[in-house]
Amino acid sequence: MKSVVKQEVLALNGDEAVAYAVKQSDVDVVAAYPITPQTIIVEKFSEYVANGEVETEFVCTESEHSALTACLAASATGARAFTASASAGLALMHEMLFVTSGCRAPVVMAIANRALSAPLNIHGDHSDTMAQRDSGWIQMYVENAQEAYDSIIQAFRIAENLHVLLPVIVGLDGFTLSHTLENVQTLSDEAVKKFVGTRQFPKVMSHEGKTVPFRLDPENPMSMGPIALPNYYFEFKRQQEEAMRNALSVIQHVNEEFGKISGRSYGDGLLDPYMLDDAEIAVVCLGSTAGTVKAVVNELRADGVKAGVLRMRTFRPLPVDGIVDALRKVKAVAVMDRSMSFGGSGGPVFHEVRHALYDLPAHPYIVNYIYGLGGRDTSPTQIRQIFEDLRGIVQTKRVESSVKYVGLRE
Repeated sequence: MKSVVKQEVLALNGDEAVAYAVKQSDVDVVAAYPITPQTIIVEKFSEYVANGEVETEFVCTESEHSALTACLAASATGARAFTASASAGLALMHEMLFVTSGCRAPVVMAIANRALSAPLNIHGDHSDTMAQRDSGWIQMYVENAQEAYDSIIQAFRIAENLHVLLPVIVGLDGFTLSHTLENVQTLSDEAVKKFVGTRQFPKVMSHEGKTVPFRLDPENPMSMGPIALPNYYFEFKRQQEEAMRNALSVIQHVNEEFGKISGRSYGDGLLDPYMLDDAEIAVVCLGSTAGTVKAVVNELRADGVKAGVLRMRTFRPLPVDGIVDALRKVKAVAVMDRSMSFGGSGGPVFHEVRHALYDLPAHPYIVNYIYGLGGRDTSPTQIRQIFEDLRGIVQTKRVESSVKYVGLRE
């Protein structure tokens, strides 16, 4: 796909790529608290503010809980809001994650994915965002710094779509992406501003009987996120689920539209398959790991092995139909999880993929590989062994153990 607009190549790490995308997205309020490996994002953005390169109100709060609260309040008044966090910072936001999605506030947040304590670890895995997967936020995971830049820009369009109005998390692997320098093709400020557009608001009926934009405004008083007792609360939650369903097509459309101006798209925006058309064995994974898996697939293909990869770009909403279509003809699937669901007999991505395939008349053998916790490296040799395991499963038609651990001393 060829770009229709002129682009400039910048050397940026993943955090800087996020900050640059936010700089270009006409954001009104950024509220944040520093935490490794996210700090570079808000540190870099604060430089843009100090240098007068943006008109954004930057609020350095006393905690991550306060940071998201400030973004929620700003978004509720009609501002475009952004924050960033990781690990314990995201965990501290836990209460406000639910409040933000429940208020239908389209806040965008970048997460430099990092392990959770204890013991203390500052390196990358997906434990932080997976612990928040049912908080009502859209979740997208990127493979490289380029996609981090592109996805932040897309996230504002997705979140603010009137059929969605949900907050969005864009996850990039801590240190592997957040601190690694890459060439990033950047659009012009004008092109990004045009693509993101001006925030629109649904019209609602106020208590005064007037039809007004859905935002807090002293001229048109209304309540947002009020108390809802048993006779109404359920309906609010059902509306959030409908918004998640709507997001599936919106994410696809935004990915396609972005591809028209940038020359870059990521599968259909939900799933990014690689060599899957005739694959007999496949790996499902999220984030930067996909790049390594693709390299191994290339080697296997050269050896005549029909291997493939399904990278899940969007984890919430879960693209069930797409997962089924992509994997229905595969004989054996390995699902890689960079987090654990303690006592849950497998990781969260494994649970979701297995669930999606359950109703197929004949579904592939499925095995789970837990890997990379606390930033532990996962080598091409180890990934190649996963594919060898799948070949053995196809030959024996038997799964010895449904949950395995990669590179673990036991």
